[in-house]
Amino acid sequence: MGKGLKTKKGVAKRFKLTKSGRLKYFPGGKSHLATNKEPERVRKLRRARKIKKTNLVKYLKRQLPYG
Repeated sequence: MGKGLKTKKGVAKRFKLTKSGRLKYFPGGKSHLATNKEPERVRKLRRARKIKKTNLVKYLKRQLPYG
């Protein structure tokens, strides 16, 4: 019986695969020191974002074999 593929846990904690196969993540930078950031910027940091760079998506999907 073979070993099987391992998931990169650091990637698994930061990125989620959507149903259409894109990668979704929440940007960092909102946990502290928010008082000197613009309110609009803090609001935008709450939203999830999708990765558009195809090379990066390909690399990250390889890190999430059972994603």
